[in-house]
Amino acid sequence: MGVWQVDADTLAESRFVVSSLAETAASLKKLADPKAAHPGERQWLDRHLPAYRARLAADPVTAQLVAAAFGAAWTADFVTPVPAGLRGLDLDEGLDRIRATPPEAVRADLAVSSAGPLPAALARADDLAERTAALLAWVWRETVRPQWTWRRRIIEADVVARTRQLTLGGWSAALDGMLPAMRWLGDGRLRINAHDRPPRDISGARLLFVPVTPKQAWFSWETGADRYAVVYPCAGALADAGRTAPPSGLAALIGPARAQVLVLLAQPLTTSQLVALTGQGLGSVGRHLRVLLDARLVRRRRAGRSVLYYRAPAGDALLAAQREAGDAAPDA
Repeated sequence: MGVWQVDADTLAESRFVVSSLAETAASLKKLADPKAAHPGERQWLDRHLPAYRARLAADPVTAQLVAAAFGAAWTADFVTPVPAGLRGLDLDEGLDRIRATPPEAVRADLAVSSAGPLPAALARADDLAERTAALLAWVWRETVRPQWTWRRRIIEADVVARTRQLTLGGWSAALDGMLPAMRWLGDGRLRINAHDRPPRDISGARLLFVPVTPKQAWFSWETGADRYAVVYPCAGALADAGRTAPPSGLAALIGPARAQVLVLLAQPLTTSQLVALTGQGLGSVGRHLRVLLDARLVRRRRAGRSVLYYRAPAGDALLAAQREAGDAAPDA
């Protein structure tokens, strides 16, 4: 895969999209390889791993299927279909497409991702697509759907940030750092990983970028459909942003909603990003920012056509004092 050759029209028509199926597949990959990228992810794994492992222990064929589908260097293509349009790919549509995969295509994909002979149980089974869809539906229902509102806000905030980077610095700014080895090389060349493979010309294809909150990434495409997708993890600071509740003393002092804004401004954020991350309305976020600015707890600076807000030293000191106190009750 190494390098994709991309023409101007493909870049102009490329889009960032939200996909509940991609978020669910990324969550399944994280459960299958439970290495936490940050404390919030560790908490999520601790909460859901026991039930996930119990489910696979009760279904050895599906356990073998997961092990084969998520190989060290490749993910079975049928598990991660490419979004068909600009609205992304929702769970129900994605599961229907997975279920419709012919058994021989499933086994062919698993042979590539597992990089070895398939276990006998997989080689003779014709219901592997249905098993995959059922497991993804379980992961969605038990581990993703309860958090989907929060996760979607994080994803939308990442899209806002990437779009701003694209506007201010072009494709190099938007794509560099999206994945460890991804770089915009110029002259229509996008390096997607460090593999030494012949370049793939995707000129004229639909190129989609799909952020997910787990620390997972993959590339997918459909032969003959001219659709390509880059699934990448949201920026680390955003991915863990909603996990840290403001200290209760600070929330009592300035209000929980305003305290949440102050906590999030450990990194520069736009008003739109704060709306996406907090779920508060644009007017409410604007009022909180004005109060915090007047109190000199936050500052702002212009970056191109965007205005970024960030904590001032006084805001850092206030938050540090609250955390140092540990929310301990006062002595009687």
